[in-house]
Amino acid sequence: KMKPGSWLVNTARGAIINKEDVAEALSSGQLRGYGGDVWFPQPAPKDHPLRTASYKNWGGSAGNATVSHMSGTSLDAQARYAAGTKAILESYFSGRNDYRPEDLIVHEGDYATKAYGQRKEARQSK
Repeated sequence: KMKPGSWLVNTARGAIINKEDVAEALSSGQLRGYGGDVWFPQPAPKDHPLRTASYKNWGGSAGNATVSHMSGTSLDAQARYAAGTKAILESYFSGRNDYRPEDLIVHEGDYATKAYGQRKEARQSK
């Protein structure tokens, strides 16, 4: 739980928050504001609760700001995506499997990096 009046800023992934819970926390005054550069799903539908979430006024300027995540639309980003996809496909179809670590999320049925979770711990707890 967060302190009443906290701000929640999400620059990671839209899916890591529960949009209905955030909207309710804003409405109840638990949150003073929400800011993010991501939506889930993206693009956000017209009825997405964070588009119209209101907040309990804390006696000053408070509110929300959520904008579309635009970094992936630049020409440089598109060129990087194309080059990365080409490298992954060439490695896979050649049988080399010499993937760059930054291109891997899952490898041989497990997470390739700790940044995406601790699957090993999850398996042990079952």
